[in-house]
Amino acid sequence: MYTEGISEEDRIRDAITPKSWNEVMSSDSWAVFKIMAELVEGFEKLGRIGPCVTIFGSARTKSNHKFYKLAEETAYLLTKRGFGVISGGGPGVMEAANKGAHFGGGKSVGLNIDLPFEQSANPFIDPDKLITFDYFFVRKVMFMKYSQGYIVLPGGFGTLDELFEAITLIQTHKTVRFPIVLVSSEYWKGLFDWIKNVMLEEKNISPADLDIFTMVDTAEEAVAIIEEYYNKYALKPNF
Repeated sequence: MYTEGISEEDRIRDAITPKSWNEVMSSDSWAVFKIMAELVEGFEKLGRIGPCVTIFGSARTKSNHKFYKLAEETAYLLTKRGFGVISGGGPGVMEAANKGAHFGGGKSVGLNIDLPFEQSANPFIDPDKLITFDYFFVRKVMFMKYSQGYIVLPGGFGTLDELFEAITLIQTHKTVRFPIVLVSSEYWKGLFDWIKNVMLEEKNISPADLDIFTMVDTAEEAVAIIEEYYNKYALKPNF
């Protein structure tokens, strides 16, 4: 849809105001073309970049926070082992990931999302490796298709969304298995204790599902798991 010249306030009001069924149908028809364009751009750009490791985490993490520094260190170590780094393109942990990749001399990719208030692209993304999406689900396709691994630092609902999307697709064999590493056991332990003690006890998941992810506490441990996985299958970063 044509939005040039429309204020942010009007865009937000339009997004949250209930629409008639005819308006919904009309909007959906035009959205198909925008979705197709985002998919094509993502496939073309990321196909040239090659697979990378994605680092997730909160956009709200400040630059003096331990998790920011942990994300930066993790990304730096990944690039020194030949992996590129993908982030969600915004501030916080995402910025730290791109910063570590940038100063590590590796590929620094940002898959940004257009949001009303919260997110603008961080300055550590390679200029030719920034893609901005309107649709979260298209962005998630790109994360899943072009990631050789997920490293997940503490975050909010968006981080959980990406994490459980990957776990679900691996659990249901809808995507090839790749390593998922959760960093900071103090942050994640309560959630995954509940998964083990409640979900598993109720038989809503299988014991093997708990093997889909690994929990660690340091950047070195996180990177070692990614590296060990690809050494096991004799695969090389970005090939």
